[in-house]
Formats: sequence, structure tokens, C-alpha cells
Amino acid sequence: MNLLQKSIEMSAIYKENPKVDAVLLAGSVSKNLQDEHSDIELHILWSSSPTDEDRQKPIQKIDGTILSYHPYEDEEWSESYLDQNGIKFEISNFLCETVERFISDVVDRYETDYDKQCIIASINDGVSLFGEEKINDLKNRIATYPLELSKRMISENLWLSNRWNNRKALLKRQDWLMLSDVICGVQRNLLGVLFGLNHIYVHHPVFKWMGIYIEQMEIRPESLHDRMTNILIGHPQNGIEKLEKLIEDVIELVERNHPELDITDQKKHIGYAK
Repeated sequence: MNLLQKSIEMSAIYKENPKVDAVLLAGSVSKNLQDEHSDIELHILWSSSPTDEDRQKPIQKIDGTILSYHPYEDEEWSESYLDQNGIKFEISNFLCETVERFISDVVDRYETDYDKQCIIASINDGVSLFGEEKINDLKNRIATYPLELSKRMISENLWLSNRWNNRKALLKRQDWLMLSDVICGVQRNLLGVLFGLNHIYVHHPVFKWMGIYIEQMEIRPESLHDRMTNILIGHPQNGIEKLEKLIEDVIELVERNHPELDITDQKKHIGYAK
């Protein structure tokens, strides 16, 4: 099944609505990473708030089956549905002014908020299906990743987690579930640091497609993907030791590439364990 062609066909239906300013293909299909499990993610940018009729009419036109349908929350309307061939569509509806404000928050005010960065990353990597001039204007606004955003991503994520300080106690008590959560959380923090170091907008709140994005990083510890994977395999004691070494390597990269950053307090915090 040609998901790109299906995306184009669905976009043609959405653009019939004069309130739609642009349609953007996001997700795996926009990156040519689709597999048998992939669905189609579309971002619909509206000039004014869509009504239920606005949102449901394209689904009715293809005799689609609604799987989920959410009201306006977190500045987005969203729904998912199946077409007659069983292809799943994930739709995110935003006001154009909301997307433009998210861009200003991240690019001009250097907010590290992952949800806003995910929208920006989807614009950066996405494919315009309608409203190319509008999409290109948005792409141009985010083309240069701000240096100050990079510094904030590094500084904030290097605090890791207060629970990281409990790693030895969790090991001794064999609190495996909590320890696993701590380990995964610290790995996500380290990826946040590395995304900042490499001037890459965060594309997913829990770093989907980790291996692909690691390959894009020019600044990264050696064998990063294998090391991230191996931390999760085997006895937790070994995982903690490997993670501690990975943290050291990431800190070294930060100090080498941003010697002006004062991360003294973060290093003290990281080193403490009870």
C-alpha cells in the first residue's frame, strides 16, 4: 500500500475546506521510514477553530471508521480513523496562530518544552501536501536552531533526576521496577543533552526512532546506540555501571563543546548516591 499516495489523496479532501491553510505529512511516512505497522500522520493547520462538522466531513467522505475523537485540549484537536482499506490516519489539528506561537516560544524565547519541540520537529522534517508557501515560511523560521536553546537543553537535562541519587539503595533493595524507571529516565535526559549539543529539535517525547536520530548526531559518545541498548539488558548492576560511564562521556562532550557552560552543580548532583 502506497501510504504517501494515500496521504496526498486525503490532503485533497481536507483542502476543500476554505478554513484549512495547510496540510503537513508528519511521522514515519514523511521520513520514508514506514513499515507494516505505520499509520499516516497529518497535521491540519486551520485559520479558525474547526467545528465537529469540519473535522468529521473528510472522514465521512471516505466512509471511514472513527477510532478516537478528542475535543480541544492542550491547544489541539485530534482524531484517528481507518479508511476502507484499513489504513489508519492520525490527525492533529492546530490553529496556525498556535503553531506560530509555539515556534516563537522555542526559537525566540528558548523554551525547552518537548511538546512544542515535537510540533516544530514535525514541521522541520515534514512534507507539505497543501499550503506550501505557508509551510515553507514556518520551515524558514525554524531552520536555524538557536544556540541559547542548545545551552538550556544541556543545562536542564544534566540535572538528570533526584531518583538517580537513589540508585545504590534501589539496587540493594532490589526495587527493580523503580530502578528501571530511573535508568530509562536518565537515558532520556542524556538524549536531551545530546539533542541540544547537536542542534536537533526533539521529535518525540520519549525519543521514538532513537537509532535513526543517533545516526544524525555529529557529537555523540562512541557506540552510543549499542551502549544505550545494552544498559537495558542483563543485570541492573551492570546497567548502572554502564550508565555511569555513559554519563561521564556525555559530560566530557559538553565540556569540550561548551566550555563556557558552568555545570559544576549538575556534576555534584550527578555524583551523589545513597
